[in-house]
Amino acid sequence: MAKGPEKNTKNKALHTKLLNRKNAKLQQEKKEKALRLKALVAKMNQKKNSEDSENNL
Repeated sequence: MAKGPEKNTKNKALHTKLLNRKNAKLQQEKKEKALRLKALVAKMNQKKNSEDSENNL
């Protein structure tokens, strides 16, 4: 009974490591983008509120 060639687990481990790194990077970028948008929306709301209060005077 021949077993066949050995499996190349080294490349599989490297591939998994690279995919994990890529996914972590994408998640980090997604969080940063959300924070930037949140800050921008808050800034625009603050600007809008200050303009509304000036117009009411």
